[in-house]
Amino acid sequence: MNQQLALATLVVDDYDRAIAWYTQVLGFELRQDVAIGTGKRWVVVAPAGSHAGLVLTQASTVNQQSRVGDQTGGRVGFFLHTDDFARDHAAMLGRGVRFTEAPRQEPHGTVAIFTDLYGNTWDLLEPAP
Repeated sequence: MNQQLALATLVVDDYDRAIAWYTQVLGFELRQDVAIGTGKRWVVVAPAGSHAGLVLTQASTVNQQSRVGDQTGGRVGFFLHTDDFARDHAAMLGRGVRFTEAPRQEPHGTVAIFTDLYGNTWDLLEPAP
């Protein structure tokens, strides 16, 4: 059997605002943006060359709205792998990504935590060889 994790949902406050941040600031590609009725859209963004992506889902209930920016209870919820930490860290800083710490070496690689548009926490990670 061959399985792969393909997509994960990220609840956002506004489709267009989220698309702009993930594509222009984080540098992801917009893979799909299709209207699916009743104001909903199927929006997928992903890093260039990645098989996995994020489905950006606009919050439509009070419960969903309360989760925007805190989908993982304050834990790092997303891990962006890179083959060149220094290059991508500098590029992301230049585009306004807010890192909450300085880069550090861990047994699993070079890592620094950053926050997205909503405050969700991410690791930028160059895995150890």
